[in-house]
Amino acid sequence: MDYCEECGGLIVPEKKSQETSFKCRSCGKPHEQDGDGLKITETNDEERKSIDVEDKDTDNLPTTDDFDCEECDNQEAYWWMLQTRSADEPETRFFKCTECGHTLREYD
Repeated sequence: MDYCEECGGLIVPEKKSQETSFKCRSCGKPHEQDGDGLKITETNDEERKSIDVEDKDTDNLPTTDDFDCEECDNQEAYWWMLQTRSADEPETRFFKCTECGHTLREYD
């Protein structure tokens, strides 16, 4: 995280058409960022019920046998929880099939 030298506010990315710029959240002063090609993308896909999770280490994750895999009909899955929405919303539960690796997310 970077902070504005003028007012101490947080520097945040801002997407304008296809370009990403950075500015202070408090005073609005534009800032140069020496990044490694930071890119902001937006997706809005309400129909999608499954996601691909790469590089999720499953060695230390708990398992549940109350899971119905849509891909292979397996009943066991690894599971974990992440706060993917605002703090006043419940966490999102993720399930990853122990057989085929199909991943599903579940909201409350």
